Amino acid sequence: MSEAQPHGCGPANPAETSLVGKKVLRRAIAASAMGNATEWFDYGVYAVAATYITANFFPGEGALGTVWTLATFALSFLVRPLGGLFWGPLGDRVGRKKVLALTIILMAGSTFAIGLLPTHSLAGWLAPALLILIRMVQGFSTGGEYGGAATFMAEYAPDKKRGFYGSFLEFGTLSGFALGSLIVLLCSLILGNEAMTVWGWRLPFLVAGPLGIIGMYLRNRLEDTPVFRELEASGEVEQRAGSTLKDLFRYYWRPMLIVAGLVIPLNVVNYTLLSYMPTYLEGTVRMDANTVLTLMFVGQLGMMLIIPLAGARSDKIGRKPMWFISLIGLFFMAVPMYMVMANGFWWAMLGFAVLGLLYLPQLATISATFPAMFPTHVRYAGFAITYNVSTALFGGTAPMVNQLLVSSTGNVLMPAFYMMGACLVGLFAVWKMPETAGSSLRNMKIPGIKKLHLPVR
Repeated sequence: MSEAQPHGCGPANPAETSLVGKKVLRRAIAASAMGNATEWFDYGVYAVAATYITANFFPGEGALGTVWTLATFALSFLVRPLGGLFWGPLGDRVGRKKVLALTIILMAGSTFAIGLLPTHSLAGWLAPALLILIRMVQGFSTGGEYGGAATFMAEYAPDKKRGFYGSFLEFGTLSGFALGSLIVLLCSLILGNEAMTVWGWRLPFLVAGPLGIIGMYLRNRLEDTPVFRELEASGEVEQRAGSTLKDLFRYYWRPMLIVAGLVIPLNVVNYTLLSYMPTYLEGTVRMDANTVLTLMFVGQLGMMLIIPLAGARSDKIGRKPMWFISLIGLFFMAVPMYMVMANGFWWAMLGFAVLGLLYLPQLATISATFPAMFPTHVRYAGFAITYNVSTALFGGTAPMVNQLLVSSTGNVLMPAFYMMGACLVGLFAVWKMPETAGSSLRNMKIPGIKKLHLPVR
């Protein structure tokens, strides 16, 4: 789209608030959620298998080995912005479906490949080098996966139920985490710790192969989103990546900043609660590994059951109230809940449950809130780039930062303080955020923003 063309105001068709039947909508939800589950299955497995990764790729380093394992986890996130810059504009040009079919194969293939790697005892320094390389490929593909899946889901969902249907993308997130925890737990119980350390740790990573194939099959059965096909039919699709990026940074820098501010607490809480928690409970609280895996699985399963209710609630009261409730609740409850976690399994379960429930209003509304912040012609790129830059800085680094803060200060409450700081940033971003609940994604204006300087036809 050249600057002489409008980024304008084509009216949405009121009859087309839901352009697809329920069967197609269900397939679209399944395809989006499956890809997201595959993505987060990798993170879930890596997080709960961190001790086995350390033993096989960073042995003899003591506490530093754990830091190296978490740093490798964080490194994949540093590549995600590059993936967002590549996949996002491509998805706005060639369509959401084509890009998502590629990203899910790259993601699943990378996770599968970790299960085939030689260990440090067999290959020396080459083993961690290959692990880092594969994690970077995984991060690059993920840079296009999440923003694309959320855009795909949002553009298929009916406007008035976008929160409810969009919550199933995060159902996929939690199911990926939960499945990772469950498989590692079952393998550990069946094989024992010694066999898990030697070879059993590979099995959960190999499960990603079939998950990726199923996800690609589901996605290939669908047409691209109705919203993108409308844009394509009208000839308003961006023709060059440079045009997409130029329009994005020139006209939509304000929603990019707002989304970045929202992503900071979203990801600090997410990776502190879901990725770092096993390391924290095992290393700091000295809880048994299988007990921690049981706690994580039960907690994530409970969150999965509740998340559609939170998404549906956001359709009724709006996205902003949900975010305010979540951020304020987490700010005041983080320290008390971390204090009770040190008192044993049931207290740890209580702490995890309270923080998880308070986090759900954010998690349930991501794919309903963030895509609506951008117009169709830059939606994929705007979401993917902004989300991944913020995630690279504050998401994937959270486990490593928390571990370093605890190790350097000796204060086991540092993860709670880190969450509180992130929530303050989020509260300011929510205050500036427009309310998008019920708004159409079919025109090229940003809901809730009345004045926006755009090129005139």
